[in-house]
Amino acid sequence: MAAACAGMEPAAPPPPSPPPAAAPGSAELVCAQGRNLKAVLCQRCGSRVLLPGAATFARRELLLPAMRKKAAAAAAAAAAGGGGDVVREHWLVRDMFSFENVGFTRDVGNVKFLVCADCEAGPIGWHCLDDKDSFYVALERVAHE
Repeated sequence: MAAACAGMEPAAPPPPSPPPAAAPGSAELVCAQGRNLKAVLCQRCGSRVLLPGAATFARRELLLPAMRKKAAAAAAAAAAGGGGDVVREHWLVRDMFSFENVGFTRDVGNVKFLVCADCEAGPIGWHCLDDKDSFYVALERVAHE
């Protein structure tokens, strides 16, 4: 899985409003500076993952394992080559201490998946161990308030 990180760079911050290809409703989530306007929450338990303004909108094609209730199940599915979803719109966080509440799975190759620290639902995001300053949270896997 080492090749999963190679050559994959996040997109530049978007213009004030995302292009028509953006997911429905994402325009209301991104400010003119490309940062999150609303708090980012776990879809299952409502735990706060990020405060408003803590992340930047980025486009990058990533494969995330299917959502599971327990982090260990998600990591096991990824290691076994289980199914997943290709996600393209993310919140990019440059400092792991910007998170309010997030957990990490064990290493799966050179990737750690992000999960809710309270209910362990996930993965909600992705972190390549080769790039210490990039944590991706999939917009479609979280709620906003």
